[in-house]
Order: sequence, then structure tokens, then C-alpha cells
Amino acid sequence: MEETNNSSEKGFLLLGFSDQPQLERFLFAIILYFYILSLLGNTAIILVCCLDSRLHTPMYFFLSNLSCVDICFTTSVAPQLLVTMNKKDKTMSYGGCVAQLYVAMGLGSSECILLAVMAYDRYAAVCRPLHYIAIMHPRLCASLASGAWLSGLITSLTQCSLTVQLPLCGHRILDHIFCEVPVLIKLACVDTTFNEAEPFVASVVFLIVPVLLILVSYGFITQAVLRIKSAVGRQKAFGTCSSHLVVVIIFYGTIIFMYLQPANSRSKNQGKFVSLFYTIVTLLLNPIIYTLRNKDVKGALRTLILGNAAGQSHRD
Repeated sequence: MEETNNSSEKGFLLLGFSDQPQLERFLFAIILYFYILSLLGNTAIILVCCLDSRLHTPMYFFLSNLSCVDICFTTSVAPQLLVTMNKKDKTMSYGGCVAQLYVAMGLGSSECILLAVMAYDRYAAVCRPLHYIAIMHPRLCASLASGAWLSGLITSLTQCSLTVQLPLCGHRILDHIFCEVPVLIKLACVDTTFNEAEPFVASVVFLIVPVLLILVSYGFITQAVLRIKSAVGRQKAFGTCSSHLVVVIIFYGTIIFMYLQPANSRSKNQGKFVSLFYTIVTLLLNPIIYTLRNKDVKGALRTLILGNAAGQSHRD
């Protein structure tokens, strides 16, 4: 019993990239830079979507929800990772690890569903433009967004609760960058067949099914766009949807690699870099892609900045 409780009493050793000090210092600077940019970019999107009445549409409602998920998701991982990388003692408390496990799992799952919801919104906008307002009415939008958040909460409570109940028999070395379900399952000293199968089933629900729905939606969108006679109209439709598709490919691709590929088929550093990519890098790409490729958001940002500058000049 004393050996079993050792992990909860002493916490975990989060190794990360500690075996490569130069790489660790380089990654510390990169992660800090990306984290700050991600916070600024996603916060800017939320502000303009709330303050600019022209962006009070379903598309930007879901985009602001995505930015909110991204801020919370990256904050559940990056600060703790930066603290651990910047000190010699790589210990992370048991409670901190469990909290990170629940929060990161819930928010990652919510993002998976939210991206599928955004694909449906684009399908309705492009393929059913005359009925778009009737289809995507405010009550449905609120229900879809709430469903995305709630589904993440449910899967987190289910998967993580099963994982934290596994006896670790004193194993406390996590050769990873943060507390994640597949990594903790590998520490268990009992048969984990059921625990490995449950995340696989959840991955099918939260990864494969949304990806299939997104592909079907974009199949219909492509057909509808190709029927548009105006070249300007086709370009506008493709431009609106391509940004979302880029985010989808990057985000789902890295998570599918982590959760659906057998753990013994990838190197330990490969898994760390993949996790780093979908928890830090991808969440920075969202505001970059949606602002640089979206005239409405760029215009709203410009108006917000110029308006604040004018107000400050007037007070002076």
C-alpha cells in the first residue's frame, strides 16, 4: 500500500526534454513566445467578435468559442510546462497532474466537436444560403456550442476518472511534456486492456466521426462552389472555407497521430513533439489563419485599433 501511494504523495517527475538541455532551453523560448502570441491573438478575436456588430453572426460566434477553448487549452499546458522546463527539479504534484489531465482532455475534446460544428455552419452558409439564417438561428447556435463544451466535460470525467484509479505501484516518472491519458496508462502496474480500449473508442467518437462529418460537409461545399458562375464568388467561398479546413487538417492530424497510432510504433521524442504541436503550435495558428485570411476580422481589428487610438488622441 505504501508503494502504491508513493506517486500521489511525492507527485510525478515530468522529464520532458531534460535529457537534452540545449534543446530544452531553445524550446522554452519558443513555447513562451508562442504562448504569448496565442493569448494575444485569441483574445483579440474574442474582443472583435463581441464588440463589432458586423461580426454578430453564427460563424464568428463559433470562432469566438473556438478562441476561448484555445486560450483555456493552451493555458492548461503551457505555464506548467514552462515552469518545469525552467527548474532543475522536474517534480509535478499529483493534484496538479490530475487537474491538468481533466482540463486538457475536456478542452481538447470540446475543440474536436467545435471544429465539426463550424464545418456544418460553413455547409449551411454555402450550400443553403437562402435558408442560412433560418437554419443557424441563435438558439441552435447556442445549443451546438453548449453541446461541444458539455461533450468535452463528459468525456473528460469518464476517461480521466478511469485513468486516475489505476494503481501505479510507485511509478512516478512521466517521460512526456504534460500529464496525458496514454502516458499515465503506461505507468500502471495492472492489466490496462480496458483502459486502452476506452480512449480508443472515445478517439473514434471525437476524432474519426467529426473528421468524416467535416469531409462530407466540405464535399458538398466543393460541389456548391464549383456551380458558382462568378469567379469572384468562387474565390470568396473558397477563401472563407479554406482557413477552417487548414485548421482542421493540422489539429486533427496531430491528435490522430497521438491517440490512434500504437504507442510502441513511435519514439518517445516523436510523441512529445506531436503533443507540443497540438497543444501549443496549432492553437497559435488558429488566430493567425482566421485573421490573415479573413477580411471581416482584419477590418474589425483595424477599426478597433484605430478607434482606440482616436479616443486616446481626443482625450490628450
